[in-house]
Amino acid sequence: MLKRTLLLLCIGLFLVLTAAAQSDSKTLYVRNCSLCHGNDGRAQSSMGKALKAADLTSPAVQSKSDAQLNQQIAKGKGKMAGYENILGNKGVEDMVKYVRTLAPKKQ
Repeated sequence: MLKRTLLLLCIGLFLVLTAAAQSDSKTLYVRNCSLCHGNDGRAQSSMGKALKAADLTSPAVQSKSDAQLNQQIAKGKGKMAGYENILGNKGVEDMVKYVRTLAPKKQ
């Protein structure tokens, strides 16, 4: 019984920490990316449309490797500035993970 309770507590703690990490990533995304890419990643904001920002939910973006996304976020691409100095390595990695959560859900 004690082992089961400890296991359930560990699972619960893992879920809470995972949710907190995603929440932090979302906060970073909203602060740094949503102006152009929109809250949903579809780049339908007025700034996103004007700059022709990438739709982060698109197959073109979602098919890129994590390394490719990391490079683009860190160093920038086209009109997008690099965010390496703003986010740091960990923040860039978190953005890659968050961009992955924007992929359309398979049904």
